[in-house]
Amino acid sequence: MKGVLVDSNVILDVFLNDLNWADWSETTLEKYFHHTTLYINSIIYSEISIGFELIEDLESAITKAGFQMLEIPKEALFLAGKVYFKYKRRKGVKRTPLPDFYIGAQAAVLHWDLFTRDVSMYRSYFPTVRLITP
Repeated sequence: MKGVLVDSNVILDVFLNDLNWADWSETTLEKYFHHTTLYINSIIYSEISIGFELIEDLESAITKAGFQMLEIPKEALFLAGKVYFKYKRRKGVKRTPLPDFYIGAQAAVLHWDLFTRDVSMYRSYFPTVRLITP
């Protein structure tokens, strides 16, 4: 199973019609949709829920967009904890939330590309993950 993990910021660009990013995100999503599977996990699902009043509307949007839901494997959860601890030791204060580390770790463990606009943290802590960015 090969795919691309799509971060919530890219999905919200499209769902909320972001003035700065919607065109780029939609065009790039469409390009990848035609030759690979686009995945989200429970963290991403939760993050994109902010754009919807009803769960039924969110479910409909996810289905229409062609996203597939995938749970985070234990190996990725373990890696996320280790990398987050390293991050906390380096920075001293919490600037990047733990959920971003779950997303990066899942992409790393599955050897998948990550479609995101949040570049610096993923490059610093998950250097093996190929990022699809603007």
